[in-house]
Amino acid sequence: MERDSLQAVILAGGLATRLRPLTETVPKSMLLVAGKPFLEHQIALLRKSAVHNVVLCVGYLSEMIQDYFGDGSRFGVTITYSRETETLLGTGGALRNAARFLEEEFLVTYGDSYLMLDYHHVMQVFRSSGMPGMMVVYRNEDRWDRSNVIVENNLVTFYSKTERRPNTVYIDAGVSALRKETLQLLPQNDPVGLDVLLRDLTVQGCLHAYETDQRFYEIGSLAGLNELQELLAASGHPSIAARPASAKG
Repeated sequence: MERDSLQAVILAGGLATRLRPLTETVPKSMLLVAGKPFLEHQIALLRKSAVHNVVLCVGYLSEMIQDYFGDGSRFGVTITYSRETETLLGTGGALRNAARFLEEEFLVTYGDSYLMLDYHHVMQVFRSSGMPGMMVVYRNEDRWDRSNVIVENNLVTFYSKTERRPNTVYIDAGVSALRKETLQLLPQNDPVGLDVLLRDLTVQGCLHAYETDQRFYEIGSLAGLNELQELLAASGHPSIAARPASAKG
């Protein structure tokens, strides 16, 4: 039986100042990793999990992205572009700006994040949870970055990019699932980060946690870019990890 097609939003509009001079003339998501633009690897990973509808939130040097990917048909997906105005909107604002393209439920990831998951299963767990939002979390214990999430009984009970509390051992793995109605929590005009929306859902007690035992990779830094280069060059293609036994539904 064929799996239903899913929608994923990729937030790829940032300036990527940490990667300059590499990103002075190339958007971060178009940096080459193992011979291909990073975004191509990311789309291939999502497509393997029945994601065929991709919304790209773009801004900085977006013409390069659209010139390469077009309507997405060459890559087995349908791509819709949501462009930021001259004013940077932030990751939450970019999602709000894309509202007219969004289905009632969708996946969200960042244009510099790479996480080997069965995204179809992620969406199944999200639907079963009955919650308006879900965050994929990894038991990080400050290994790959500073941990910023507390999970209790399959719920995110604390999430902050700045504050620290005892038992903060999990980290936001860079993938979320949301219902479109949650966008109403965002301010209507001001630039805002996606983390604000996720924090609001946490405070309301309605952000489900999906725990994965797969660590995430990212290209937001030179070290991360080099690490992912080694991973994908060695494997030759993106792969999806089997659903971990620890995945919580």
